[in-house]
Amino acid sequence: MMTQIQSSIRNHPSALAGTIILVLITAQALILHFMGRIAMCACGFGLWTGNAWSNATSQHFADPYSLSHILHGFIFYALLTIFSKKLTVRQRLVIATVIEIGWELLENSPVIINRYRAATASLDYMGDSILNSVGDVVSCILGFYLAARLPVKWTLVISLLIELGMLFFIRDNLTLNVIMLIYPIRAVKIWQMHGA
Repeated sequence: MMTQIQSSIRNHPSALAGTIILVLITAQALILHFMGRIAMCACGFGLWTGNAWSNATSQHFADPYSLSHILHGFIFYALLTIFSKKLTVRQRLVIATVIEIGWELLENSPVIINRYRAATASLDYMGDSILNSVGDVVSCILGFYLAARLPVKWTLVISLLIELGMLFFIRDNLTLNVIMLIYPIRAVKIWQMHGA
């Protein structure tokens, strides 16, 4: 039985990539568990919260910030396509997944949690639940998958719509998130907090 599974994986690159990604996500969940992250929201299991300022944000499987993680997938696809042309799309997807998981582990470390709390409008941010962190990686994979299949112009249009939509609806987006994490701007923080 095990030989048949190994043979099937070897002969089907998609199955191999999928297996590797599944192992990586399982390892991510275990590492987060040992880092002391909670499995899911204290309010109970949830697939989605649309309120970016609720206690369920970063706790349910998906939230408005999941859109930013789709953009991570777009960005990783573009960069890996430019700099790793010899690799297959599946190999690049595995690398993108490793990068995203690396970010998720860093994001849930005390250093970054405290940075978010000090520098951004996320004053009560306590880190992601394991469920949400896994959801973020799945969103990144979805973004990578879309970028691999859509024309570049559509990827750019979707990126712009996501960034502008998030800015309008929750006063935050990937661009602002990066700026506020690296070089906080007090006026932006105040503006964001008035949207809460």
